[in-house]
Amino acid sequence: MTQIEHPGGLARTSTAGAVRGRGALVGIGALLVVLTNAIIFILPPLLPVIQAQYGLATVAETTWLYTVLTLGGGAGFILLPRLADLHGDRNANVAAAVFLTAGALVPAIGDSYPTLLVGCALMGFGGAAQVLPLGFLRRGLGESGIAIAVAVLVIGTGVGIVAGMIGGGLIVQSLSLQSFFVVLTAIGVVTTVASYLLIPHAPPAERNGRIGVVGTVWMIAWVAAVLLTMTQGLVWGNAALIPLVLGVVGGIAWFRVERRSSSAVFDVALMKAPLVTASCICIALFAAVNSAFLLLVSTYAQIIPEALRPIDSYGLGLSALETGWLMLPFALTFVVGGVIADRPVNNGRVVPVFVSGAIISAAGLTWLALAHDQKWHYLVGAAVIGLGCSIGYAAGFTLVQLAVPEEKAGMATGVAGTFLAVGFAFGTALVSADLGASLVPVPGTTLEVAAQGLYGVGYWLSGALALAVVLTVSVSSARTRRRTRRVAA
Repeated sequence: MTQIEHPGGLARTSTAGAVRGRGALVGIGALLVVLTNAIIFILPPLLPVIQAQYGLATVAETTWLYTVLTLGGGAGFILLPRLADLHGDRNANVAAAVFLTAGALVPAIGDSYPTLLVGCALMGFGGAAQVLPLGFLRRGLGESGIAIAVAVLVIGTGVGIVAGMIGGGLIVQSLSLQSFFVVLTAIGVVTTVASYLLIPHAPPAERNGRIGVVGTVWMIAWVAAVLLTMTQGLVWGNAALIPLVLGVVGGIAWFRVERRSSSAVFDVALMKAPLVTASCICIALFAAVNSAFLLLVSTYAQIIPEALRPIDSYGLGLSALETGWLMLPFALTFVVGGVIADRPVNNGRVVPVFVSGAIISAAGLTWLALAHDQKWHYLVGAAVIGLGCSIGYAAGFTLVQLAVPEEKAGMATGVAGTFLAVGFAFGTALVSADLGASLVPVPGTTLEVAAQGLYGVGYWLSGALALAVVLTVSVSSARTRRRTRRVAA
C-alpha cells in the first residue's frame, strides 16, 4: 500500500524542528551568560580563603585576581564579538568556552597563586562570552532575535550574579579551592561541547571584513591602562596617574586615527547614530551602579558586629552563603526589567526607558543610603535596584543592536561590552576608594574595616551615577534635535 504524505506534514515537522532548534540556541545562550557572570561573582566569597591558603601578605595581592580578570575581560570584549562577525558564531563561542576551560584547568593543576593569576586572566578573556549570544541569537532567530537576545542577556546576568554569590558561599563551606577549579573545568568542557553542537556553523556574517591588528592591539592597550588605574589606583597611589594618563591620551589618539582608518576596529558610523554613544555611556553607568551596589552589600553584610569595638560596631554578621541569598530579589526583578523595556524601546521610546531605569535605581540606592542595617532593608533595596538596572541594560543593548545591520551584530556587541567592562571597573574603584577613606581596627587582629558612615556615602555616590544617566540622555537628545533642525534648515 502506498503511503500518502499529508501536504502539511512536512511543514509541521519542519516547524517542530525549528522550535527545538530555537530552544537549543536560546538554551546555550542562557548557559553562557549565566556561567560567565557566575564565575565573575563567585570570587568575592573566595578571596579570604585564597589569601589564607596561599599565604598572601596583603589584601592588595588578593585583589590582583580581580585586576587580571578585568584586564582579560577588556581584551575579550573587544576581540571575541568581532571574531564572531568575521569567522562565524560557532568558532567564536567555542574559542571563548575553551578559554574559560583553560582558565579553570591551570589553577586546578598548578594549585598556586601564580597559576591562579594566569587562570583568572584566561577566564576573564573567555568571560566576554556573556555578550556573544547577542550576535548568534540575533542571526539565528530572525525578526525576534534582538528582543530574545537582550532578554537572555539581562535575565541570565541577574541569575548568574546571584548563582555566583551563592555558589561562592557553598564552595567556602564544602569544597577546597582545587576541587572547585576541577569542577569548573568539567563545566567548561561541557559548555565547549554544547557550543560546538548547538550553535549553527554558518558562513561569516561579514565576508570581506578583517580585523585591524594595529587598531585592535592599540585599543586593548589603552582600555587596559584605564582599567588598571581603576582597579589598582588605591594601592599605587599617585603612581596610578601614569597608566591613567597613558590610557586617556592613547584613547584620544586612537579615536582620531580610527576615524580615518579603512580597517577600523569599530564602525565610526555606529557611534554617530542617534543616541548610540549615549546608550554606551548609560550601559557603563548602570554597570558602575551594579558593581558598586554589590560591593557595598557584600562588604557590610559580612562584617561581624561583635568583632568590633562597641563604638564602631556595625554589620549583619552573615556568611558568604547568606549574603548570596540576600541578593535573590535582585535576580528576580532583573527578569522583569527586560520584559518591561522591550516594547517601548522597539517603538523608539528609548529615552523615557533610560530615565525610568535611572530613577528606579536611584530610588533603591537612596533607600539603602538611609536604611541599610537590617536584612529586610537589603531585600527591598536589591529588588528595586535590580529592576532599574535591568531596564537600563535592556534599553542600552537593544538600541546599539538596532543601530547596525545583522552582519555587524558582533561589532556592536563589542562596543557595548567594552563600555560595560569599563563601567564595572569604575564602580568597583569608586566604592573601594570610599570604603578606604576611613578605617577602624578589628580588636585582636591586624585587620581594619571601613567606618560605618562610609556605606551611606557609597550609596549616595552610586545614586549620583544612576542620575547621571538622565543627564547623559538629556544632553544627547538635545544635540540630536539641534542637528536635525540644522539639516532641515
